[in-house]
Amino acid sequence: MKINYHPRFINSYKKLSLSIKNKAEVKECIFRKNPFDRRLKTHKLHGKIKNLWSFSIDAKYRVVFEFDNSDVIILDVGNHEIYR
Repeated sequence: MKINYHPRFINSYKKLSLSIKNKAEVKECIFRKNPFDRRLKTHKLHGKIKNLWSFSIDAKYRVVFEFDNSDVIILDVGNHEIYR
């Protein structure tokens, strides 16, 4: 599985604190091995963004992504506001 990063994700990631970036890197390693690992709490989103998926970095922060055939595009990272 190849992971591509959307420019929006890159900009949002730069604004995160160092502790959240460290947590995100750990979760990305888990994601690369198995996107549906229980520790990620991966789930399909609903409503206007029903074609997207999300996994948890911690209780507050999420990563939004989409599957593109056998690859993944990571779209954004942030708190629940990224769902809007």
